[in-house]
Amino acid sequence: MDGMSGWLAKNGGVDVMVAMPAPYLAACAPGAPKGLHVLAQNVSAEGFGAHTGEYTAEMLKSSGVAGAIVGHSERRARFGDSDAVVAAKVDALLAVDLTAVFCCGETLQERESGRAEDVVLQQLQAGVLRIPVDQIGNVIVAYEPVWAIGTGVTATSEQAQDMHACIRGWLTEAFGTEVAESIPVLYGGSCKPSNAAELFSQKDINGGLIGGASLKPEDFQGVIEGHPALNR
Repeated sequence: MDGMSGWLAKNGGVDVMVAMPAPYLAACAPGAPKGLHVLAQNVSAEGFGAHTGEYTAEMLKSSGVAGAIVGHSERRARFGDSDAVVAAKVDALLAVDLTAVFCCGETLQERESGRAEDVVLQQLQAGVLRIPVDQIGNVIVAYEPVWAIGTGVTATSEQAQDMHACIRGWLTEAFGTEVAESIPVLYGGSCKPSNAAELFSQKDINGGLIGGASLKPEDFQGVIEGHPALNR
């Protein structure tokens, strides 16, 4: 974060969020530089109460955290976060007015079997459709092409846009055009300084859920600088 503070002071126009491991949240969130919002990488599906080892939404809010990622592909695959669990995590965050970054995406097997859109839309149906319109402003959707993460297969900007257009179309049917256009839809595949501008130029890609490129300030800045809001 220290490496970003000077850059953020000179560059506005985009929302920048950093999702940190739980042990660092209470120390970093209150002192985050202006223009940078701190998120948690996960949140408990349970509300306030005795849940040993869990970080509830209430705890995150009291630490100054802006929200949390829910439904990340690693959580779904490795920790068994079902659609129902992800939906409960969304509810927990929205109940205390925190932002939910809702992740959805399909595996290589699901894509190759022709079920990519069905899988993603089912995840949206389970986790987002139920959200009241007056709370949807606290939701960000992030598409993760799980089939192109660590598989040696690369998603093209056209493939990314196709799925983002599908997601936007679903949001329009669910909430209407005005609300759908106000919901950021981020790309959670491989995004780096060399391809950020091309990805972010796509009609329905509003930004990125950045992985490896966020670990070095100069790479993270390079990705952000690819956003059209900084190049007008």
